Amino acid sequence: MIIFILICFLSLACGLALLFFYELRVKVQTFLFALIPQSKRQLSVAKQFAEQLNYAAAPEQTQSHWHLQQWWILVSGFFLFASILMFTFTRPIDPTKIEADYLKEVDPQIYALLDGQILSPPPEVEDALIEEAIIAASSIEAAQSSIQAQVFNPTAQELPLQHVSGDLASADRKWQKMNPRYKQRLLMVFKIMQERHGYKMVLLEGYRSPERQNSLATNSNITRAKGFQSYHQFGLAADIAFKRNNKVVISERDPWAMQGYKLYGEVAESVGLTWGGRWKSIQDYGHTEYRMAGLKKTAEMANQLTSETELLAKNTGF
Repeated sequence: MIIFILICFLSLACGLALLFFYELRVKVQTFLFALIPQSKRQLSVAKQFAEQLNYAAAPEQTQSHWHLQQWWILVSGFFLFASILMFTFTRPIDPTKIEADYLKEVDPQIYALLDGQILSPPPEVEDALIEEAIIAASSIEAAQSSIQAQVFNPTAQELPLQHVSGDLASADRKWQKMNPRYKQRLLMVFKIMQERHGYKMVLLEGYRSPERQNSLATNSNITRAKGFQSYHQFGLAADIAFKRNNKVVISERDPWAMQGYKLYGEVAESVGLTWGGRWKSIQDYGHTEYRMAGLKKTAEMANQLTSETELLAKNTGF
């Protein structure tokens, strides 16, 4: 923009100079008229040269006009080289290559597991499906609690329900907010679970802000980790669920889902992730995290990793 403004200013200055100075206009006019004959002569020479080149390209002129035919080789080489340069500087940046180069440098283990094939995340699950899954899970919990109440305490009318959803409706399900070191491991688990076990998986929550973490920590049945104590704040953890018949299944009381969680834990651990289903205090079957070596759970480290992740997401579009 600055260059354009400068060119316009110079053009305006030259135009005003021509309008105000008669002698300058005469000199410019004389100079332009002197160029016309020279331009005609140069155009004529160029036309003759082009005709000679065209004539020399004939097969029968190979011996007599070989020196002109060298120009065809030179011109062809120039256009070939120019096309290579144009392709190099104008071709779109491959987003997978950026993430692959990043992982190759910071996490050779997952890069080797991926064999250089960066996985793309699936589409974000619809909010309506999450809301339906929360209602269905609450219904199952209510039914199970009612049965338990009738068996162990026939006089009890109702037992309090745990907030199994953890306010999932407002959770962040954007893949680009997760660090590639964890994201690619999780995507590999997604792929194995579907191809090997037939379970299609969805992301319930990835990155979690420290404010949301503190809010969830007020309910000890959901989590006991406060802000920057959870790997969610570093983009290194996620909660998942399964999709069956185009519906999301959250409840761990569903036998099919519970079997899937067990398989999920095995596959996740095989690629270096920690599975919440093995925890002693609160067993979180849908949770996995990547305990990155040397990670310090501080706000500064969280800001560093999330800034790094946002920069990669901006460059890759994932």
